Amino acid sequence: MEFNGRIVEFLENKSILVTGSTGFLGKVFVEKLLRVQPNVKHLFLPLRALDPTSAAQRLHSEVLGKEVFSVLRTKYGVGFNSFISAKVTAVAGDIALKNFGLTDDSNLLKKLLKEVDVVAHFAATAKFDERYDVVLETNTIGAKNVLEFAKKCVNLEMFVHISTAYVCGEKSGVVLEKPFKMGETLNTTTNVLDMEEELKLAQKRLNELMAAQVSEKEEKDAMGVFGMQRARLFGWPNTYVFTKAMGEMLIGKLGENVPHVIIRPTIVTGTYKEPFPGWSEDVRTVNGFILASAKGKLPCYPGNVETIIDMVPGDMVVNATIVAMVVHANLHKSSTNNQFIYQVCSSKADHVNSDRVMNSVYKYFSKNPLIGKNGKPIQAVNPVRFPTMNSFRRYVFFKCELPLKVLEFVNVALLQYISDTCKDVERRINQMSRMIELNEPYLFFKGQFDDANTERLRMLVKMNQVDQDTFYFDPKSIDWDDYLMNIHISGLVKYVIRI
Repeated sequence: MEFNGRIVEFLENKSILVTGSTGFLGKVFVEKLLRVQPNVKHLFLPLRALDPTSAAQRLHSEVLGKEVFSVLRTKYGVGFNSFISAKVTAVAGDIALKNFGLTDDSNLLKKLLKEVDVVAHFAATAKFDERYDVVLETNTIGAKNVLEFAKKCVNLEMFVHISTAYVCGEKSGVVLEKPFKMGETLNTTTNVLDMEEELKLAQKRLNELMAAQVSEKEEKDAMGVFGMQRARLFGWPNTYVFTKAMGEMLIGKLGENVPHVIIRPTIVTGTYKEPFPGWSEDVRTVNGFILASAKGKLPCYPGNVETIIDMVPGDMVVNATIVAMVVHANLHKSSTNNQFIYQVCSSKADHVNSDRVMNSVYKYFSKNPLIGKNGKPIQAVNPVRFPTMNSFRRYVFFKCELPLKVLEFVNVALLQYISDTCKDVERRINQMSRMIELNEPYLFFKGQFDDANTERLRMLVKMNQVDQDTFYFDPKSIDWDDYLMNIHISGLVKYVIRI
């Protein structure tokens, strides 16, 4: 693999379509492009909306209006809106639809197909227990639709798809940067995965629920349960990674003649440096545990001390994405392999386990406690870690569920006088238990991600000092204790945590 150009120079005068710009990584990606290459020709951002006016409103409220664009706003001052108007167009469209729902005779569709050079597909739903019909539509069919659109772009140079390293399921040992085969499953006792059948089954289950006239919540919950059942049948722990794996399969099969790369980040956390340290807006995975601990709602958690919590800052994921995108856009004409996978991870650089994370959380909030709604500091609690799920469940039963039963008995004796207290305690127990249940596969994850392909990209970037400084993504440069304490957690407090 060779690359003698400049990353920034490639981006000049390019038209790039970016899905998922309302998401965390999508925003960081768009901001980075506009900041480092103001001479990018144009960015087209499909946004789910009824019409162009609604799409433009979403662009300004859910993308450009966020703090992550403050550096650009400061740079351009009163000229910011003019700069954006010249460089960014919100497209009213939905990835669940062919050509984003644009009609074949649409002037905008014709313009996109003629002008777009690069398609970057970030859009996804990342809820672990999302209802099956919705997550299939977004993560699997959405990936197919965006790829099919890219294939029709006459000047297409690269299609980049953002997946997740955890498409590997609960695999142990070294997890390679290896593509999926169409219909492959992680459960060796299960038949070949048939995506068309999955779509039919999801629709059948939905029809059954609608015929039964269940409530909207009951329908949502039932479709979520059904999705988890289907995912686990084939060896994946949840619908998110299951449908992302199926999306990869479709791209591998349908994108054989399309230059493309797949980016698989691990747990994405707050920005390391740019546009400023610590920006985040996500409350899932490790951030959910930090948030619960900060609010005194996590007295305990299960986890193996040997389990690696593989985190990577969002700006490093975006930098790796841009570098892979540019390098392969330059190489694809002479390459016989049209698919490359890059795992953007940190576990080979430094091992961070759950104890290390939670100790940092406790230290931070002991010194900087959150202030509750009553105006008083919330006392930091260092949660107890249990090495197995069984030991965790026993603790929860005796320390949480049994006292709740006693409290409920007292409440009956007091003629429902402390009903609100009982409901609050029950809600907290249920929230903690649900968070643990969904994250259990990752609290005991036994794999370690290989990043040999990504390391080769890093070596290429190091050949040019300017590119190395601009598009840094080497996790070996991170002091994780300092990052957790002084960048990530403090960023969550500033930008995410609400009392």
